[in-house]
Amino acid sequence: MKYAFVFLWLGVALAANAQPMSQQVFDSHETFKEKALTERRFRHQDIVPLLEKVKTQFEVTEAGKSTEGRSLNLVKMGSGPTKVLLWSQMHGDEATATMAIFDLFRFFSASNDSFDTFRREILEKTTLYFVPMLNPDGAEAWTRRTALGIDMNRDALRLQTPEGRLLKQLQQTLQPAFAFNLHDQEPRYSAGKTKNLATISFLATAYNEAREINPVRQRSMQLIVSLNRTLQNFIPNQVGRFSDEFEPRAFGDNIQKWGSSLILIESGGYANDPEKQQIRRLNYVALLSGLQAIASGSYETEAIEAYEEIPENRRSIFDLIIRNVRVLKKGKLVLTDLAINRQELAVFNRPEKWYIRGTVEEFGDCSVFFGMRELDGTDLVIDTDVKLGSKADFVLKSADGKIKYRIENGLVK
Repeated sequence: MKYAFVFLWLGVALAANAQPMSQQVFDSHETFKEKALTERRFRHQDIVPLLEKVKTQFEVTEAGKSTEGRSLNLVKMGSGPTKVLLWSQMHGDEATATMAIFDLFRFFSASNDSFDTFRREILEKTTLYFVPMLNPDGAEAWTRRTALGIDMNRDALRLQTPEGRLLKQLQQTLQPAFAFNLHDQEPRYSAGKTKNLATISFLATAYNEAREINPVRQRSMQLIVSLNRTLQNFIPNQVGRFSDEFEPRAFGDNIQKWGSSLILIESGGYANDPEKQQIRRLNYVALLSGLQAIASGSYETEAIEAYEEIPENRRSIFDLIIRNVRVLKKGKLVLTDLAINRQELAVFNRPEKWYIRGTVEEFGDCSVFFGMRELDGTDLVIDTDVKLGSKADFVLKSADGKIKYRIENGLVK
């Protein structure tokens, strides 16, 4: 029995050692998660004290100021020859990756654990430059645009925003080999024409109208192939690819043209994750896996054909679809489907003041769409006039007039 126990223990230990590094990174997230950030609607004033903590380990400088005078901070770590620039929240209401970046700061600040070799490889072979929350004024108002009302990601040519000017300056002076442009996307995109949410989406941006592939863009594609393979272990069939139509005003397309291999990462939707904490974890895994692939050069063996195999994002999903229900319209019962989404709307344009409104967004044949939840309305009737764009408050009744379902603000009761 004693020897059996020893062999069992050795087997467990060997299995643990054989565990893929990506799984170990995934499992470590709770350990390194920045506990001060647990909801998406945080502000510049919330990250300033966190950056003060980072200063004890890494170089933190004020690289510029926003239109309204908030600091734009640059965090530098590592001493390797390959430079990597990462920025988040250039759209003020896209905060998922900012949370993940602060998780990375805690990860790289740690030592004397099973990740020491992993950290050392990254920090000795790369130099990392982070700009968390590039649009702090937008974050303050929880809005996409800067305080000037300009979409910073359409300001790469005119450079009217101080935040956009800083981003170009950093790219031009640092000349990073790789750049990570970190965003949030509409949470109802699907991975291809399926019912699978595109929880994470990638793009190796085009640098010209012809969408040609030069060595710079090829490296972006190869790294994305590596990242996709990693994430398939955690969100199978839930990784999408953005259209690579050239956008001449966008920073992603221009930074690719300026010589840095640009990886766009978009955080989408995940079931029962309104504050995007699971997607935050996936960003943490993707970024660490990507940095390790850059440090080791492992991405160089990837075939770019696999990039094109990642399914394109599609607009195929609604929060709720009610199928084959009869709705009273102009005195007649009309057979239709109803597609409903629940959207967050700001109150007084303040991030801490918001509400959710369920809205009827499609009326008619919804057979080409999918619902995160679906109801079969066969033999049921809605005897009130439901209009496109109206609040989703109504009841579904059976033929004898009994209420079968209540829809209250887009939720099934």
